[in-house]
Amino acid sequence: MSVSDQIAPHLPYLRRYARALTGSQDSGDTYVRATLEAALADNALREEIARSRAALYGAFTRIWSTGHVEGAQQPAPDERREQAVQARLATITPVHRQALLLMTVEDFAREDVADILGIDAGNVDTLVRQAITEIESESSTDVLIIEDEPLISMQLEGVVTELGHTVVGTAATHAQALDIFERAPAGLVLADIQLADGSSGIDAVEDLLKFGDVPVIFITAYPERLLTGERPEPTYLVTKPFQEATVRAAISQALFFSASKPLKD
Repeated sequence: MSVSDQIAPHLPYLRRYARALTGSQDSGDTYVRATLEAALADNALREEIARSRAALYGAFTRIWSTGHVEGAQQPAPDERREQAVQARLATITPVHRQALLLMTVEDFAREDVADILGIDAGNVDTLVRQAITEIESESSTDVLIIEDEPLISMQLEGVVTELGHTVVGTAATHAQALDIFERAPAGLVLADIQLADGSSGIDAVEDLLKFGDVPVIFITAYPERLLTGERPEPTYLVTKPFQEATVRAAISQALFFSASKPLKD
């Protein structure tokens, strides 16, 4: 099997990680592309990233940590949201954020996280706790949940309220989501992509975003439908079945990096 065939299944998830780490699809993709270009130019690196998913993420981490990739983190002057994201990124310790994302969103084992970051495995839990402390200092906000499975909807509502946020409504269809959002605009949306009446959570979110810029976390059993590279991809994507810690981390990240969320006092 070729190296490209070996790493291809991991690339959509590396791109997801890169987006969450940098705060934008463009910046994240730039670092992923730089990693692959470095592997093309270095046979040893190419063999390394073919060994495992953790090895691929480790190579990406070394590229990202240099911060010298041309084109990354260079927002256009009118991209105020992107500039705000980069300003917020500067306020949280990078290795803390990396550890949190690798453990919760990417679901790596503690030992793999240590290998990726080049640290002792005994320090991983400490870094994760420090990241949570740093990014959960946000004020509370209103949350709309778009989910057609009642048990999952209730579980998500529990996670949201435990974090101090308020659920303004739960919707099982596209139409319900629009109706709730028109009456009570939310500062965060959690959305499945396949809804009860056959409607699309993706379409519902696109319509909601016409009302204003709001952070969205997709929570789905079908991540491949969103990780195609053919359209703007979500920065925050949680795969079902999920761990509540993963959802909490995604919520905190989304609100931390959101430049225009309506917050509650």
